[in-house]
Amino acid sequence: MPFYLVPFLVFGLLILISSFFIVKQQSAAIIERFGKFQSIRHSGLQMKIPLVDRVAGRLSLKIQQLDVIIETKTLDDVFVRLKVSVQYKVIKDKVYDAFYKLDYPHDQITSYVFDVVRAEVPKMKLDDVFVKKDDIALAVKAELNDAMLDYGFDIIKTLVTDIDPDAQVKAAMNRINASEREKIAAQFEGDAARILIVEKAKAEAESKRLQGQGIADQRREIARGLEESVEVLNRVGINSQEASALIVVTQHYDTLQSLGEETNSNLILLPNAPQAGSNMLNDMVASFAASNQIGEAMKEARNNKKEK
Repeated sequence: MPFYLVPFLVFGLLILISSFFIVKQQSAAIIERFGKFQSIRHSGLQMKIPLVDRVAGRLSLKIQQLDVIIETKTLDDVFVRLKVSVQYKVIKDKVYDAFYKLDYPHDQITSYVFDVVRAEVPKMKLDDVFVKKDDIALAVKAELNDAMLDYGFDIIKTLVTDIDPDAQVKAAMNRINASEREKIAAQFEGDAARILIVEKAKAEAESKRLQGQGIADQRREIARGLEESVEVLNRVGINSQEASALIVVTQHYDTLQSLGEETNSNLILLPNAPQAGSNMLNDMVASFAASNQIGEAMKEARNNKKEK
């Protein structure tokens, strides 16, 4: 082969190689011929006429996401920043519209998001923005679908992913929430204290009732024992007054004996003279006698009154 033919062969080889190109999966290539739209090629090995056709551009057919940050005002005059995530893709059958009708699709989508959000959020109070964020997302999706479908874009989903009020507003909301929780906690603590007081009062009342019942049973047994003691003394010729006085004196000396057994006792019993027992016995006998005389006099008076 003559040497002068080598450049022509290399040039021909380069032309042949440039006539083939590859389109990746989930993408589309736009072919123009002398600056005019020729065709759309999809994934795989493709061929074009060298020096006549050219790849004017490529579009991804995958789902893409655009995050838009909007600052706007609510109905209660609170400035809030919202982050709206728009998920979209190029419609496979409308690649021509997506490539030729819009130079900057991101800017177009962002404009529509701003327009819808700034029309919807000022109608809501701040609390409603948090509660109805899905309504805002649906409104954005509906508006974008109507607007972008003609340009070859399909809006898959819109999400309000962040709601960020002013820092002072968030601090105030946290204080309100904390105060509300403290109020509830105080109510629970008050209820618990009230229940504790009521239950304690019930326990004390039950304790007093049982204590009173115990004292009554104790006195009943003491009275029964005294009655039996008086009956025993009556059998040996001691009348009831003397028996009662004797029992009192006996209990007096039993008390003195108990006090004497306690080495650390500071109690002083008055009277405590040796003749105190004898004086007590005489006083008891005299008092019982006077009581009997008064009782007999009252009985006789009642009988006279009945006879009249």
